[in-house]
Amino acid sequence: MNYIQRIQKKIKDYRETKHLSDNPLVADLQKVLDRERVLENLSDRISYSKDESVFEGGIAGPVCFPLSAKEVQAIMKVAEKYERHVIPRGAGSGLAGGAIPLGAPIVIAMTKMNNILEIDIDNRIAWVEPGVINLELSDHLRPLGFHYAPDPSSQQICTLGGNVANNSGGPHCLADGVTDTHVIALEVVLPNGDITTFGGIDAEPSGLDLRGAFIGSEGTLGITTKIAVRLSPNPEDVQTILISFPTMRKAAETVSAVIADGIVPAAMEAMDQRTIEVIEQHTPSGYPSNAGAVLLVEVEGLPTGVEIEALRICEIAENHEAGEIKIAQTSYQRDALWKGRKSAFGASTYLAPNYYLHDTVVPRSELANVLDKVNDLAEKNNLTIMNVFHAGDGNLHPLLVFDANEEGTLARVHEVAAEIVKISLDAGGVLSGEHGIGIEKQEFMSQLFTDADLDHQNKLRTAFDPQCRINPGKVLPTGHSCADIQTLNKIPEGTWV
Repeated sequence: MNYIQRIQKKIKDYRETKHLSDNPLVADLQKVLDRERVLENLSDRISYSKDESVFEGGIAGPVCFPLSAKEVQAIMKVAEKYERHVIPRGAGSGLAGGAIPLGAPIVIAMTKMNNILEIDIDNRIAWVEPGVINLELSDHLRPLGFHYAPDPSSQQICTLGGNVANNSGGPHCLADGVTDTHVIALEVVLPNGDITTFGGIDAEPSGLDLRGAFIGSEGTLGITTKIAVRLSPNPEDVQTILISFPTMRKAAETVSAVIADGIVPAAMEAMDQRTIEVIEQHTPSGYPSNAGAVLLVEVEGLPTGVEIEALRICEIAENHEAGEIKIAQTSYQRDALWKGRKSAFGASTYLAPNYYLHDTVVPRSELANVLDKVNDLAEKNNLTIMNVFHAGDGNLHPLLVFDANEEGTLARVHEVAAEIVKISLDAGGVLSGEHGIGIEKQEFMSQLFTDADLDHQNKLRTAFDPQCRINPGKVLPTGHSCADIQTLNKIPEGTWV
């Protein structure tokens, strides 16, 4: 380095140092990223202190926007130096509180890592970054004759990294499976800053299936920085059927009968009368407003097989008192039906300004009984409920709509939500189909798992994160966790927040 270069470097270093934060933690983060990609002001950080759930936590510490695995690694090293917790964040569209900071952790927002890196049509694999929006990947693949199968209702905004964290599903996962089925490899930054790969593109990757353990871990084992996803070919033929019923019970019985007949449609979605009414007000989609319930059924495959299955589904529905049966005749009609279904949650604002979207899974044979109990529970507690759910696999999404400004209402909503969990578990169900545990269902984990089960889950977590540094206070309940949610939320006096 000559004299001129040394002077230039000193000037550059001075300018960078002059504009660094007065806070040492933030200054070190700015050095490994840059000033514009580290948010420090309280007003900025408040935006990253909530997700789409109704739960409260702490407040985001400095918010970082990395562009590469190396930068995520550098952030983890800074966090280790200052003994600060870290929480990864995608689009913030989660509903279980998984992205809510507890205390004042460093937030690593992955939304700027949003590139589709490679499309390998021959091997039907795509490498993508975690900030890629779910729907954008399928939109990119469609002209090539492929798509990415998992399609959460929030697919217009949710990221693939968030989908990996929660093992997300969606309406079309009945036949195709959820995220775990369609992710074959992950590049991950571990809590100690190491970069590694779980899984692989080989038919039989060697070693333990740490890929499978990592998917659905809700950001508690490490941070995803690259994802290899499986590409699904677009079907040759699709038939979308809207079937109305006098009651939700008849719709639920039809679902069980279709599966029992040996037919597994691509999707089977159920909506009750109140849901139909608000959808038609919000996004007119051709749903019969006088129906007690509807099923939206989609069959995919070769044309002959699709026609046979569609006719058989209609026959089974007629045997269960179906009313109107409408088969979409054009792609426009099909898109309208699905737009109505996927806008149902937003449409709930016609009834009240706030909603709590629940997520449990029950055996298909118990669908009708559980729905009756859930509706009775809401009525007894003077709460409005909409039922819209993945009927084919028993994944319930009771939607409690309310006004949080009405005194005592939110507490009543939480009480009813807890009772819905109990009803589902008593019916032989489980806590979550796709939203995850987060802080929402943490306290109910002991009702589903034994103490030994929970201890082994914690051993897995501590094997990855012995210092309990990433997303602490989530998933595992107090007594079986490396962190106590109450302790985390007590920010020590004098701590920068």
